[in-house]
Amino acid sequence: MANKTLFASLKGALRTDTVNYAGGAAYKLSDRQALAQMAATGCLSQTYYADARTQLDELLAAAAAVEPDFLAKTAIYARQHGHMKDTPAVLLAALAAISPEHLSQAFPRVITNGRMVRNFVQVMRSGATGRKSLGSRPKALIQTWLNQVPDDVLLRASIGQSPSIADVIKMVHPKPVSAKREAMFAWLIGKPCEARLLPKVVQEYLAFRECPKGSALPNVPFQMLTSLELSKKHWAKVADRGGWQMVRMNLNTFARHGVLDMTTSQRRIADHLADREAIAKARVFPYQLMAAWMNIDAKVPGLIRDALAEAMEIAIENVPELPGRVVVCPDVSGSMTMAVTGMRAGATSKVTCMDVAALMAASVLRKNPGARVIPFDTIAHTVNISPADRVVDNAAKLSSFFGGGTACSAPLKKLNAEKAHADLVILVSDNESWADRSRGLGTSVTAEWAKLKKRCPKAKLVCLDIAPYATTQAVEGPDVLNIGGFSDTVFEVIAAFATNRLGPDHWVGEIEKVEL
Repeated sequence: MANKTLFASLKGALRTDTVNYAGGAAYKLSDRQALAQMAATGCLSQTYYADARTQLDELLAAAAAVEPDFLAKTAIYARQHGHMKDTPAVLLAALAAISPEHLSQAFPRVITNGRMVRNFVQVMRSGATGRKSLGSRPKALIQTWLNQVPDDVLLRASIGQSPSIADVIKMVHPKPVSAKREAMFAWLIGKPCEARLLPKVVQEYLAFRECPKGSALPNVPFQMLTSLELSKKHWAKVADRGGWQMVRMNLNTFARHGVLDMTTSQRRIADHLADREAIAKARVFPYQLMAAWMNIDAKVPGLIRDALAEAMEIAIENVPELPGRVVVCPDVSGSMTMAVTGMRAGATSKVTCMDVAALMAASVLRKNPGARVIPFDTIAHTVNISPADRVVDNAAKLSSFFGGGTACSAPLKKLNAEKAHADLVILVSDNESWADRSRGLGTSVTAEWAKLKKRCPKAKLVCLDIAPYATTQAVEGPDVLNIGGFSDTVFEVIAAFATNRLGPDHWVGEIEKVEL
């Protein structure tokens, strides 16, 4: 007779406990897991299945369900390692209502520039976290930041609105620590001040604003210059001074102002974009390069396009080789056509989730030429791509697929039908599987994975959720890793898991390492 206790426990472990946004059976992440994934990669924007308000509600619910200590660590991790902007500000605002002490610990490590100050103030005053006033502790922390940051940081903070840094100064009324900082505050909010006490760069900017033709171009954020009448040479100087990310993001602007018509400037920009040290220093994400590649207009010359393609090749050189037989499965269903950062008025990225999935597959293939790529939507597709081709070209070929529904089990089903062997299977999807409803208690992914494990007992499965939402198609375990979002750390995480250097529940473990 079968052991009833054993099989009862297995039955419970496989049983799904929720449905995803698409209506398919799924497993619910724990509060810590959900918070960790949303905080590391969540964009709080309209996605294919969930609007921004729904995502915000889920984020705040998860934040309220965890301990203040973990919440503070999550905010720090999301900013310092995930390089997020909106989500850490929301978590700080939630922390302000829960534990002012933990807010004080996390604030200086999350609020690293003027934009983050403005994001935090905007969230606090929106009422999204339960209050519309800043409160004494947040005000004191902002006052300290305004007085302690260097002049150049405060100057850069003056870029941006809703609220502007001038609005923030008027809200918190910082007491200047010096006459120079008093003059700077006065200038920022449009009040009279002693010009001789202003930082030298501000004085140079004021002189240039009065007489652009008779003054040297000041070394200020270029956004402060765009309303002025700049010559082509001025714009070329702006490009020369720009950091790697600034140049990448403003190629169309430089083309529009004639900078790329100048042979010397064109070559200098191309060399900068393909510079190994600059790429490393800028911590370039692969999808940032794809974004630049997809957003450049016809006026940008081929030399610049080639430099971006070369930068992509350089950026993925650090992608590790993975052991054994690797299968990477990019989701090419309809929901993957959503912008990877969600839909946001005036700021919706042209890079889709499908593009990132394709980029992931092409990058793995480049460093692991023996890897197999199986795109899927409701079924698994066959694609002929070569690891010798440029990553941007292979990614474009994969992202040209366009499917309907999502069946995350489709590539596993194909492998099982072929009785193929695999050591590592990577599903790159939004995890909103619904077209493969299981007849059993678990998801179809779980059922197909169990079949593959009988044939390949040491195989491991990675479910990379690009969106990410708060559900998964496979429960965490020694052979299953769920990863939320895409960044340059994903490849190392997968490699560590594949070589038994990393257990499941990665994001939670990484957050717990943060020291307060």
